Amino acid sequence: DVQLQASGGGLMQPGGSLRLSCAASGPGLDYKFGIGWFRQAPGKEREGVSCIHRTDGSTAYADSVKGRFTISSDSAKNTVYLRMDSLKPEDTARYICAAYESGYGCDVSFDYDYWGQGTLVTVSS
Repeated sequence: DVQLQASGGGLMQPGGSLRLSCAASGPGLDYKFGIGWFRQAPGKEREGVSCIHRTDGSTAYADSVKGRFTISSDSAKNTVYLRMDSLKPEDTARYICAAYESGYGCDVSFDYDYWGQGTLVTVSS
């Protein structure tokens, strides 16, 4: 089993930055897993934002956030970060982190077995 705790959300003006954190814990953690960030805005479907594999470091981004968001991980802390720059009002959503099991690679379309509660990001002037 793996538990995930997302944090770092808040209210930010357009053009600003936020850094989200996803702390993973539990006996199910091993080298064969990765973390993905998803977001869901009111009335919209959930969207895959980015992911990173814990061991091989591969990453992926949705086109809507490429060049603005950066995902990184601290393996010693079992924590994944999502740095969000140049925020836009359309980035407003609940951001949820999830974990998948795989020996390598990352993709937001993988089967994610574990999900956290998420953290709310609001971009507004």
